[in-house]
Amino acid sequence: MITEFEKLQYLGKNIAKFRKEKKLTQNDLAELLDISREHLAKIETAKRGVSINLLFHICEVLKISEKDLFNFKKV
Repeated sequence: MITEFEKLQYLGKNIAKFRKEKKLTQNDLAELLDISREHLAKIETAKRGVSINLLFHICEVLKISEKDLFNFKKV
């Protein structure tokens, strides 16, 4: 069974993967999301949780579905 921490790790890796596919730096994405680069870095490295509202915003900005973001099999 996958732990909560592992879920955060997979989620962060997916965010980083999709960000890189869009050729965005952490600074670029953080600016689009109106959060600090440090906040985004902590999300991508599972050092910080993320609100559902921010997850929806991330999907919107990256133009991906929530299903894509939570697909942990491709990580």
